[in-house]
Amino acid sequence: MIRGLRDVLEAERNGRERVTEWVKNVNQTTTAGRWYDLSGSAGNPRAKQWFDAAPLVAQPVRQSVDGGIYHGSNVAPATKHLRRMRFSCASATPLPMTLLVADYLLYYPTIEDGNPDPQVMDNTLALPRYSDGAGVQMMAVTISARTGGQSFYVTYTNQDGVAGRTSGTVVQNAVAAPGTITTSATAVSTAAGPFIPLQSGDTGVRRVESVQMLGVDTGFFAIVLVRPLLETHIRGIDAPHDVDLLGQKAELPVIFDDAYISALALPNGSLSGLAVRGGLRAIWS
Repeated sequence: MIRGLRDVLEAERNGRERVTEWVKNVNQTTTAGRWYDLSGSAGNPRAKQWFDAAPLVAQPVRQSVDGGIYHGSNVAPATKHLRRMRFSCASATPLPMTLLVADYLLYYPTIEDGNPDPQVMDNTLALPRYSDGAGVQMMAVTISARTGGQSFYVTYTNQDGVAGRTSGTVVQNAVAAPGTITTSATAVSTAAGPFIPLQSGDTGVRRVESVQMLGVDTGFFAIVLVRPLLETHIRGIDAPHDVDLLGQKAELPVIFDDAYISALALPNGSLSGLAVRGGLRAIWS
């Protein structure tokens, strides 16, 4: 466990670190002001699809099975930490662009926009990490296109194990690109951010119980449970943006063994045909 600067220096001096380069090549026509999940884009790591499992059945996500930005092998009983990250984009079209790095934990595939009945999730499999749900958020990722404008809410179990909690009601956008965050539209108050808002007083989610559409449409989406680790920005093409989490954030988030690490982007223009590149440095002690 990293407790302070001495532990950081000792880990680096003794070679307990892993540096990985990554690139995501976006082939979808993304939209300014809409969050986009880079996990589904080609490149290194390979694309992850959020519909490759039985509908509504919870599926844990792991590096060893699903990929994600590689952070090295398991280190237990030591603890691994995110030390630095680097981001760049060679085109100014989507810039400035916000990026949010997260541990992707579990997903519920193929939720139907056209089903007006409660869609009940199968939670036979539980969160593989952050099992208490603390800090875990829900994001709705578009699988196939919709007209847009319909609303839904989610019933879930919160970080204290209290079932039957109800999310805020959110509005779906009309963006057709798979990978777009379904509820993300920065100009719409009920769809302003990447995550589905939780009931007042809640700080996390252990499991999704059901989804209730309040109107019908033609698309599909998945709900992915994630634990945010880092938010930052690419402001220009003149230089990569390097984040030293020790110096700039004063915190080194834990990367659990077998964690699936990926990122969301909020572009200021289309990412179509562009590459988002970066690097990850992890240390352990």
